Amino acid sequence: SSEENLKKVETLVLETLESLAEKGFSDSSIEAALNTIEFSLRENNTGSFPRGLSLMLRSMQAWIYDKDPLEPLKWEDQLEGFKAKLKEQTPTKLFGDLIRKYLIDNPHRVTVNLLPNTTLQAELDGEEQGKLDELRKGMTDEDMQELMRKTQELKTHQETPDPAEALKCIPTLDLADIPKESQEIPSSLRELTSGGEKVDILSHDIFTNDVVYAEFAFDMSSVPKHLLYLIPLFCRCLTEMGTTKEDFVELTERIGRKTGGLSAYSFTSALKDEDKPSAYIIVRGKSTKDKFGDYCEIVEDIIQNVELDNKERFKQMVLETIAGQEAAMVGRGHTYAIGRLHAQRDTASAAGEYMGGVANYHAMKGLAEKLDADWDQVHNDLKLLKNAIFKKKGMLVNLTADEKTLTSIDKDVAGFVDSLPDVGQAPSDQGSLLWYEGKDSGLLLPKQNELLVVPTQVNYVGKCTNMYKDTPYKQHGSSVVISKYLSTTWLWDRVRVVGGAYGGFCSFDNTSGHFSFMSYRDPNLSKTIDNYDGSTNFLKELTLDKDELTKSIIATMGDIDSYQLPDSKGYTAFMRHLLKVTDEERQQRRDEILSTKLQDFKDFGDALQSALEANSQVCAVTSKDMAKQAEEERKDLGFVTSQVL
Repeated sequence: SSEENLKKVETLVLETLESLAEKGFSDSSIEAALNTIEFSLRENNTGSFPRGLSLMLRSMQAWIYDKDPLEPLKWEDQLEGFKAKLKEQTPTKLFGDLIRKYLIDNPHRVTVNLLPNTTLQAELDGEEQGKLDELRKGMTDEDMQELMRKTQELKTHQETPDPAEALKCIPTLDLADIPKESQEIPSSLRELTSGGEKVDILSHDIFTNDVVYAEFAFDMSSVPKHLLYLIPLFCRCLTEMGTTKEDFVELTERIGRKTGGLSAYSFTSALKDEDKPSAYIIVRGKSTKDKFGDYCEIVEDIIQNVELDNKERFKQMVLETIAGQEAAMVGRGHTYAIGRLHAQRDTASAAGEYMGGVANYHAMKGLAEKLDADWDQVHNDLKLLKNAIFKKKGMLVNLTADEKTLTSIDKDVAGFVDSLPDVGQAPSDQGSLLWYEGKDSGLLLPKQNELLVVPTQVNYVGKCTNMYKDTPYKQHGSSVVISKYLSTTWLWDRVRVVGGAYGGFCSFDNTSGHFSFMSYRDPNLSKTIDNYDGSTNFLKELTLDKDELTKSIIATMGDIDSYQLPDSKGYTAFMRHLLKVTDEERQQRRDEILSTKLQDFKDFGDALQSALEANSQVCAVTSKDMAKQAEEERKDLGFVTSQVL
């Protein structure tokens, strides 16, 4: 039973802690942990969050308790002190004492078990309805009229824009404060000849404090369509299955000792004016320059010797994937809904659906059921992927570091490339590769309106059209301003403020032309679709004064010129290269954004209305009851309903 399994989990945790307190950690695991912590502290990578604010918040953790605010920033002495303790005491005693004091012998411990209850929602609804009925019985007609008046008053307040005089109190920038030139990331492209192939090396001369950020991208030209569903698991295998020389734990520790982290994942995207997608398996990692040779050796070892014949470990990964997908569909249903809609329209999105959407979830469920009986076939498929993906042909290397560091690692890069075969092993059925050329329409999902039923109390509603294929609209920078403005005004007010959803927004993909509406944790479904459709009239009838238009443009530029650390700059340039976006195009879009006019909003509204009327679909992740209600309310959409969970 669930209760028995929960008890087993608690017992396992406590027994593991007891074992660690007695036997301690291995020297290699301690070294890996220390290297990982020190690398993180030295790199101080705060992502898109400004480093200055990060340091301030870190210092506040001590300051609010009347301690020295600079103490949390002085980590080097503390780390050296800890290393000294490791030399003075055996690791087993040092960590064992800490485990016993703070975990095993700590009386302040609670075990919280969460158990599913299939009737809970009905019970809560009944309880709430009962309270409402009791309140209604005690209300007079005058009370009801007053309640209705206040409700209408609230709705009016929610829909009324803030007065202009109030908005003018907020300090703002002017367009003259925004740089006219787009920010360029230093990049150089060269060819490395190895064997019979030429490999592109993209480098970015940026100060990184002796850290090398590296991506090895392998195109998916030899991956057959029927194995796309295995790609995410295959990527996990590279770092979570070990090699023929090291088990999973040993490999993880080596990665921790020698690098700042290593991961593998798939990347797919549509390309402007092309049916062929951009599709790669990317191995991404970082290391200090003196250990970059070790980093390359680890990647080479993984590629050549990854252990793929471990059924039990692989089965565990499959079950983890299924559990993660089920939780994500309930908690982040809008990503699944919009993924389904995009998969109806272009090859890259369709491939993404089979690798990570609802289609992949169904494939994972089927895989879990047949794994024991068909392991030999699954193992062979994994080996086929390995032999098809890792090759020099179509490969791209992306490196970010200062020029001196880039020069010092040339031999390591060349050695790694030389270790790869020239070409991959193509499947016997060449027709299975047509998807990579954008010539397999069978990969696309059928165009239909869908309701995906899961156990949820809220809805995630998506609607999509394509501005390039369904209208004569041409790419223009003003579309970025318009879609952001639409999200923060009409959709915010109608879907979130009035509708009660946690989020309502839209996005326009300038590469594919997809214009998408999405809502997050939404109590409505049909009303939200109506609000999406109302966006076009909102844009066409819009009136904007100069100040409001300027604010919209500047807000957009804030996203475009967002704060980036060195690794992010190098990766951004890498993505632009994969998507064939030039600096000249970026400058043109910037000029168009900065010169956005009110008429652009109205023209976009006309184009969006034409696209929605010509070819648009809806997909919602919803509950069984809400699905039935939507089927009745919107019979014109002919919803296809399927029970996913």
